[in-house]
Amino acid sequence: MKAAAIQMVSGQSVAANLEAAGSLVREAAAAGAELVVLPEYFCLMGRRDTDKLAVREPDGRGAIQDFLAGTARDCGVWLVGGTLPLAAADEAHVRNTSLVFSPAGERVARYDKVHLFTFEHGRERYDESRVIEAGREPVAVTVRDRAGRDWRIGLSVCYDLRFPELYRRLDADVLLVPSAFTWVTGQAHWELLLRARAVENLAYVVAPAQGGAHENGRRTWGHSMVVDPWGQLLAQREEGPGVVLADLDPARLEGVRAQLPALEHRVL
Repeated sequence: MKAAAIQMVSGQSVAANLEAAGSLVREAAAAGAELVVLPEYFCLMGRRDTDKLAVREPDGRGAIQDFLAGTARDCGVWLVGGTLPLAAADEAHVRNTSLVFSPAGERVARYDKVHLFTFEHGRERYDESRVIEAGREPVAVTVRDRAGRDWRIGLSVCYDLRFPELYRRLDADVLLVPSAFTWVTGQAHWELLLRARAVENLAYVVAPAQGGAHENGRRTWGHSMVVDPWGQLLAQREEGPGVVLADLDPARLEGVRAQLPALEHRVL
């Protein structure tokens, strides 16, 4: 199965971001991708954290969700909407939600980001809990490729990457990590953590990211990549919008797991 990690430099206009995302998804589909994953905040990188509140959608209804369903159907791909803001329990928060749509345009899974990012580095300060309500449950979904093989896909988002226990719970063949890593943390830890999660779980990792200088003054690390179950980097894009393509080989997955059956040796 060919997978695509979409890298974006999203701005403050939802309409413009959806247009850019649609173009990149179509490019990936034309190149043969069956699984296409958009980055975190693909639909909006606002000037303030609270900008998410103005564009949040109720679960199951809204322009962003309609875009994802329609694009998946039109392109005939499994499409993962990196994250979009969905309504939370109160008016002051949203859920940072990843949605999976089938090639028929049907929604098949929803994951709400569990771990909320907090970071201080000089004038750079982040505290997602001010606007985002955390999810509670891990989510994995089965995706059938065009050859008829089922893949167990584990969902996660950005800061989740630092919590390996989540990925053990997912027990997946492919781990998705749509992200918007900061320049500082990305430079230090992004590739290291992605390759570690691949090796620990003997799984493919597909990690689309925001990558570049945004209208709001923020700079994200980018380096969207696909990593194989042995921790080898298959494809990468450093900065700027684009499509990162790689083949996910079931024989490679099964071979690595047979060669080093670490998943069968777990004690705790």
